[in-house]
Amino acid sequence: MEKKGFHRKLTAILSADVAGYSRLMQDDEAATVKTLEAYKQIISDLVMQHRGRVVDSPGDNLLAEFASVVDAVQCAVATQKELQARNAELPENRRMQFRIGVNLGDVIEEGERIYGDGVNIAARLESLADPGGICVSKTAFDQIETKLPFGYSYLGEQTVKNITKPVGAYRVLMEPRVTKERGAGFKAQSTRRRVAFIGLAAVLVIVAGGALWQFFIRPAAPTVEKADPKQMALPLPDLPSIAVLPFVNMSEDPKQELLCDAIADNIINALSKVPRLFVIARNSTFTYKRKAPKVKQVSEELGVRYVLEGSLQRSGDRVRITAQLVDALTGSQIWAERYDGAWTDVFDLQDDITIKVLSAVRVKLEGGASPENMKLYTGKKGLDCYLKAMEARTYIQLMTVPDTKKARQVIEEATGMCQEIPAFYRLLAVVNLNETWLGISKSPQKSLENATELLQKVLAMDDNDPDAHGVLCQVYTRKGEYDAAISEAKKGVTLDPGSSWAIFRYAQILNIVGRIEEATPLLEKAIRLNPLGPALFYSDYGIALRDGGRIEEAIIALKKAVERAPNYLMAHLHLLAAYMMIGREQEGHAEAAEVLRINPGFSIEQFARTTVIKDRKRVETIAQALRKAGLPDKSPSGKPQQNPSTN
Repeated sequence: MEKKGFHRKLTAILSADVAGYSRLMQDDEAATVKTLEAYKQIISDLVMQHRGRVVDSPGDNLLAEFASVVDAVQCAVATQKELQARNAELPENRRMQFRIGVNLGDVIEEGERIYGDGVNIAARLESLADPGGICVSKTAFDQIETKLPFGYSYLGEQTVKNITKPVGAYRVLMEPRVTKERGAGFKAQSTRRRVAFIGLAAVLVIVAGGALWQFFIRPAAPTVEKADPKQMALPLPDLPSIAVLPFVNMSEDPKQELLCDAIADNIINALSKVPRLFVIARNSTFTYKRKAPKVKQVSEELGVRYVLEGSLQRSGDRVRITAQLVDALTGSQIWAERYDGAWTDVFDLQDDITIKVLSAVRVKLEGGASPENMKLYTGKKGLDCYLKAMEARTYIQLMTVPDTKKARQVIEEATGMCQEIPAFYRLLAVVNLNETWLGISKSPQKSLENATELLQKVLAMDDNDPDAHGVLCQVYTRKGEYDAAISEAKKGVTLDPGSSWAIFRYAQILNIVGRIEEATPLLEKAIRLNPLGPALFYSDYGIALRDGGRIEEAIIALKKAVERAPNYLMAHLHLLAAYMMIGREQEGHAEAAEVLRINPGFSIEQFARTTVIKDRKRVETIAQALRKAGLPDKSPSGKPQQNPSTN
């Protein structure tokens, strides 16, 4: 019979512990404690994002539980990848690595605490993991083997103190699925022969493939030497910068030179249409034609970070095009592709290359995984659709009335041509939502209904679209349905935990409902993933900092928002409030003039009525600052009005 206040349950347990903690403390106690607290906060945030709960975090250990083993292991992998990225910025001797163990087992729950064999096994598995690695029990492995795209290495059965039976353990490889057995041996001689034949065949394939590569394709380039920004003839632009080199003609027919030039031209022209991207003109890049320059040389002479190079080879009616995009500052290859097709498909192939480059560059701009299902964008039509989608996004992110109207026009023009692509329904939903924010919707209720219907259409096509869930969060926010909004934002983060937009939308709703301490680090992470992101990122970050008492930092963030979108009313409005809250009245009055320039009919009454900030005391504090700067309580008669707030 269980004691009063205790009950048992089956749960997934995650146990994390710092490897080499004592050495780190001996080397630099203060720095170690600072890093530890920062990393534990990161892990706690990821636990929450994966629908888990931190049970305890004493010293250098953290214990969490999840209702799902899948969530627990996904959280563990996301944690190790995030900490690996953070450690890359630290000196080698100051890097802090965690070991993580995950078990599915029975525990005793008392209040907020959990105890029992399930927890002990998770701790034992953690000790078996490599620094920066993950070990899971067989009970956990059985639940995730076919559900997650990772590989696993069997470690055999392990003894655990006070546990009668040994526990099967697996190392998570965090790579595409391959499960390896260790020490199990082969059951029959025939198996050995089969493996031997497979191995021999693999070797022959590799050798043959290598010969074909050397014979039919240009040999792979050696490791790229890093460019030095100090040696650049021109300073690197603030925007991501790219040079597209002339494609190399690998065919015997010199007439193919014209096609090579056309491919490079096509890519340059398409990239030049991308906002917030610095593209070197054709006249400059084509000076390298037939010279085979190194990436380092191109980068330093033209002052760019990214270099695209490629080649074309024709054989009869077949054509092969290769391309690679290189980050000259790191020497690393961002993306590479080879295309084989019929000669008649060559123009579709060049459009496909352009789309892939655009996608890779956008990932660098916005952070996270590939921002679209690129299979939906193919050929000339696909390229036109992709460019239309990027154009619409640019107008949307400026958050002004004219730009919102322009975004609707671009989307409606593209809808007929691109109707099978979900992104356009999602973008049109955002336009409907923004029309309610900006006060230009004839029927805000109808606009929100339209946005909801469009998003439901996207989710019917793909329920795993993280952006659709994220925008649905913003629709629910506008309706005042905060719990539903938080739920949708969490879905977005779960589906794409590395997306700056998914993280931003979750942070945004947390900020709106007053969970500022949780929102602030998430906003910082979104900006870190997307440092060249839209004004919205910096304005919401500034609001969270200001209302969290960090007003000087808030002013810096809000000024960045204004720099990115000079006519973004909300950024000016909240910057004004920040100035007035710390007595910088001259600057506050200047921002008040900007507010009235953008919206002559602005009124504090309308702001207070339309803001989605949940805490009315918080709203009144902002209203008092606006009033102090001389903004009117009621709109002057005859002056045009727009909704003053998207927060």
